[in-house]
Amino acid sequence: MAVPKRKQSKQRTNTRFANFKATAATLVECPHCHELKEAHKVCAKCGYYDGNEVVAQDEKKN
Repeated sequence: MAVPKRKQSKQRTNTRFANFKATAATLVECPHCHELKEAHKVCAKCGYYDGNEVVAQDEKKN
């Protein structure tokens, strides 16, 4: 079985993960209420996903 000859330094180990850049979530328009929402997720405002009501929304209290 192969065994490393020397210990790998922390700097060399951490450089493997140094090139990651986070990207912003993709926003699309909800076809039901026309608000922006994340792609492939239930709309937070109306509760619809793919044309079906998935989450029942309570009416707003004034």
